[in-house]
Amino acid sequence: MAVAPLDETITLAQLTADPYPLYQRMRRETPVLRVKALGRTFLTRAALTKQVKDDPETFSSDDPNTPMKPAFRAHTLMRKDGAEHMSERKAIMPALAPKRINTDWGPLYERLAEEYISRLPRGETVDLFRELCGPLAARILAHILGIPEATDEQMQRWSQCLIDGAGNFGWKREPFAASDAANDEMDALFDRLREARSGNPDGSAFSSMLTAENPIPLSQIYSNIKIAIGGGINEPRDALATVLYGLLDNPDQLAEVKAQDAWGKAFEEAIRWVAPIQVSSRLVTADTELGGFEIPKGDTVMTIQASACRDEELYENGEDFFVFRDKNPHQAFGNGPHHCAGAHVARRTVGRIILPMLFDRFPEMQLDTAGDVVWKGFGFRGPINLPVTLN
Repeated sequence: MAVAPLDETITLAQLTADPYPLYQRMRRETPVLRVKALGRTFLTRAALTKQVKDDPETFSSDDPNTPMKPAFRAHTLMRKDGAEHMSERKAIMPALAPKRINTDWGPLYERLAEEYISRLPRGETVDLFRELCGPLAARILAHILGIPEATDEQMQRWSQCLIDGAGNFGWKREPFAASDAANDEMDALFDRLREARSGNPDGSAFSSMLTAENPIPLSQIYSNIKIAIGGGINEPRDALATVLYGLLDNPDQLAEVKAQDAWGKAFEEAIRWVAPIQVSSRLVTADTELGGFEIPKGDTVMTIQASACRDEELYENGEDFFVFRDKNPHQAFGNGPHHCAGAHVARRTVGRIILPMLFDRFPEMQLDTAGDVVWKGFGFRGPINLPVTLN
């Protein structure tokens, strides 16, 4: 059996600027492709990405060549399998469970959304990415994690430093220096808050992990919080910015969403169209086969869920934003044991609270100029600005 073809032309810069034309070509011509610049085998068809995510024994999350470990200065639950992964995941889940979200966190989400949306100036053009999407996601997460003492600026900066470090596949020094500084700041805050969160349990993730009957080691509690900061801001932030762009750039769909109160469907389509977390790596633990090609033990495959979410085998006109698809079996939240732990939080905050509240407050808001919106990111992707006139 032949090994997968090798591409020596694709660059990380191309993937960061706009990967979708490349993914479309790969799905059509080479859905299993070794990409020299990344040192990984790309999988761009939905069936292949799901096969890998659903088989953690053959495709391990414990990839020793990922920049995530130096970025977080820890071997995090994102890079663990089996009982060890499940133990650490269970430790943080009480704060993220649907019941807790519905009964305890829901009123807080609504209060924070009201507070941040009420600050927006009617009649002016503002960057909603900077003024709403990022800060609100940061504030909600700070409360869930049990670190509300952290400012919005700190939460967003820490998150970006961790993301930049984890996505530093070029292994440059600067991103790791920035993530090191962020780790020092986070560790200092956690040390300062630890006694209060253990002495006065409040249902937050930090408190729940510290006061568990059989708590995981303190170092892993800290790394769990950091993983949540790294992924728990950008995902709802980018999802909110993407769905706002999609709706404002398609006013006919926006009108129908309002008529049907279909905010949840709009949210799901947005994260299918541009998956906030675009790719994941898996280490191959035994010789195997994918898509008719030999995949040797020790290889690292990269599941491109951004591509899987536009796969022509599943979606008609998958490159387009269209809320009212008959079916939308997207993989934006992943699947298998590493399915996104914060999926319920993102759905609740963005799809059920923020979107209807924002359009109720500003029913005539308009995208300033669609061409002025800049999209960026390979591992994590979304708009990095969103100029909107609020009316």
